[in-house]
Parts: sequence; C-alpha cells; structure tokens
Amino acid sequence: MNKAGISLLSILSFALFMSSCKEQSSYNGHEYVDLGLSVKWATCNVGAQTPEEYGEYYAWGETRPKTIYTWRGYRFRASGDSYSDIKFSKYNPDEILDHLKKTVLDLADDVANVKWGGNWRMPKLEDFYELVTLCDWIWDEINGIGGFNVVSKENGNHIFLPASGVMKGTEVYDQGTFGYYWTSTPYSEELEGG
Repeated sequence: MNKAGISLLSILSFALFMSSCKEQSSYNGHEYVDLGLSVKWATCNVGAQTPEEYGEYYAWGETRPKTIYTWRGYRFRASGDSYSDIKFSKYNPDEILDHLKKTVLDLADDVANVKWGGNWRMPKLEDFYELVTLCDWIWDEINGIGGFNVVSKENGNHIFLPASGVMKGTEVYDQGTFGYYWTSTPYSEELEGG
C-alpha cells in the first residue's frame, strides 16, 4: 500500500514555502512553485537539491540535524522521557494560561527561515490544510523515489513530496512508504480529528 501520513509527533523532514515574493520562480537561491494557493511552495525539502531528495531530518522547532532523535535530547524538553509524560519548556499548546500559548514557531526556531532566510518559513497548519484540500495527491516516482505528486486544482502546477519516512533514534523508518512533514503549528490534541 502506498500512501503518505502527516505527523506532528515525530522527527521529520519538511516541505516548506514562502509567504510572499515577486514574480519569479526562485527566491534567496531556492526554487518555488505557485500552486494558486495563499502561499508559494518550495520545490524541495530543506537540505535537498532536487524534488525527489529527502533532505535533512529535524526535530520540531530545532534548526540543526542530529545524530540521535529521542525525547531526552529534544531542545524544548523540560522533563519526561516519553510523549505521554513530556513537559515542554517553550511551546505548550495545552498551556492553561492562554497568554502563554504559542500558536506558531518563532522564526528563530523555524528551520526554513533559519536555513534559507528572507520570507521562507515552514507551513502553518492552515497552509498544509489548503495543500491537502485544494490539490490532488497522486502517488508517483521520480528517479525511483516514491512520493506524492501534489497537483493544484487551481492551476495544474505541482510539487513532489518524497516519502522520506521518519527518523527515530538513529534509524529512518518508513522511507519510500510514508512522507511525514512538519507544520510550524505546535501539536495539540485539540487538532486531532479536527
């Protein structure tokens, strides 16, 4: 079975985009595609040179790849060793005091902005929702790499999201079968099923 999953729970590579730009097909040295949506999408992941390359793997809110991905080594971990008991030091969408809730990554913690500069940023949840609902997702291969050809219903332009899998500990899982991509919106149980 070939399909892609979108996860906000594990360590993943990304598809990213920029929020505004002039009429051109590259910005700050990186190509983008206008899918006729509210933002323009990069043609490849951070750390990749072509659409089918997986790129680099990052923990959410971190801006450097690591050799091992565990909760114990997570930058924003205050305590806990598993997702069920983890407490975060900065981003906590379930914070009781509303004024402490962060609803999007700070640019200093957004790897797209840190690595590519300018207006590049990771997609927000609503941007990814737009990509999911306003595009057709067709399983495809480029140079033997499986992933989704995401074709705009608005203008027919497309991007390719490789099935890059997920990094857990020191191993990559599901490569070639699933594509996991971050959004800049923190995970919240309120978002599940919504």
